[in-house]
Amino acid sequence: MILANVFCLFFFLDETLRSLASPSSLQGPELHGWRPPVDCVRANELCAAESNCSSRYRTLRQCLAGRDRNTMLANKECQAALEVLQESPLYDCRCKRGMKKELQCLQIYWSIHLGLTEGEEFYEASPYEPVTSRLSDIFRLASIFSGTGADPVVSAKSNHCLDAAKACNLNDNCKKLRSSYISICNREISPTERCNRRKCHKALRQFFDRVPSEYTYRMLFCSCQDQACAERRRQTILPSCSYEDKEKPNCLDLRGVCRTDHLCRSRLADFHANCRASYQTVTSCPADNYQACLGSYAGMIGFDMTPNYVDSSPAGIVVSPWCSCRGSGNMEEECEKFLRDFTENPCLRNAIQAFGNGTDVNVSPKGPSFQATQAPRVEKTPSLPDDLSDSTSLGTSVITTCTSVQEQGLKANNSKELSMCFTELTTNIIPGSNKVIKPNSGPSRARPSAALTVLSVLMLKLAL
Repeated sequence: MILANVFCLFFFLDETLRSLASPSSLQGPELHGWRPPVDCVRANELCAAESNCSSRYRTLRQCLAGRDRNTMLANKECQAALEVLQESPLYDCRCKRGMKKELQCLQIYWSIHLGLTEGEEFYEASPYEPVTSRLSDIFRLASIFSGTGADPVVSAKSNHCLDAAKACNLNDNCKKLRSSYISICNREISPTERCNRRKCHKALRQFFDRVPSEYTYRMLFCSCQDQACAERRRQTILPSCSYEDKEKPNCLDLRGVCRTDHLCRSRLADFHANCRASYQTVTSCPADNYQACLGSYAGMIGFDMTPNYVDSSPAGIVVSPWCSCRGSGNMEEECEKFLRDFTENPCLRNAIQAFGNGTDVNVSPKGPSFQATQAPRVEKTPSLPDDLSDSTSLGTSVITTCTSVQEQGLKANNSKELSMCFTELTTNIIPGSNKVIKPNSGPSRARPSAALTVLSVLMLKLAL
């Protein structure tokens, strides 16, 4: 009888250790179906190399040509092609803003996702990879630049926007591209045409895409104490050419024009994804990420949906595209909602103020909330592009801080940087997921040994 009990215990022990050590128990269900990150250009190459995917992709492009979604899905061949492509790398692919083949990448993305949306959506999924950085050198330099920590009297008298322009002139690349867009946007074409808006927009896009954010953000989001400073901030993008027009179009009409262009549509979707007001966070921003919102806002400059400050008042921050809701008819409520995402957006306002003050919310980094940027099928996790060299990550200031803490053996305190170091060193973020695994949660290597100890004691008791 004793030998039978011992045999049963050994069998139970063996099965327990196998289950605890299996990859499925360590990884959890959230990793099921996860694919390596890939951008849409690379995903297209992978699809082209596979005959089934390639033929289905060609079919889908033909189905989308000149048809609405309902008509397309009524065709069984089109529906079958869409189902196959949902299991391909094309479904989860994303793009990087400013990448070499950005337009091609976005064209591939929308060729898939326009077939997945239920008609015209108010908030569209962002085709860009999520921004995960929080504190960075941009905010550190903003603090130095805005005079935070300096003599309050001197700081209050400073024109930070003028100082930002001077700082830009000290950088060759910033000075060159700024001089270029100023020249183009100020060039009068004829007495009736003040400038070439198309060329002005292109020059502005080049400036904000190619100049480091530490210079562009300073000029765009500088803090002001008087009207002269606020007016200089408003004039940053040469609004008489790039922003204003004889009449204000309807905002929904302007949105419709923007969505006919893949680049403009993508930048607007990204703005909504990163700046849409959230009442479940400290800052009113998705994932409490100021930097993601500011980058998305700057990314819209140089398109039909270009936003700007509505006046030169230093007291309040109000931005808007050049549009109104007059003539909206029965769509007035939707139009007002769209416009309020700019004019009455607490996330955007807080982010601009935080940058101007050189501050950021003191929260530990967590996995970014991809809710606003997820594709319609929520059971899948959006993947990131495979080339992470240009993707945003933890700022260099955080890396430097963490390195110095490890090298010098400093004691942890409640500072923002050290809080990030501690979180970075004690958590693991699953790539392409918003899941954060803490070392003390879930199955661990210590658990099989603990089970072995307990079962060994029980076995000895029964044997005795």
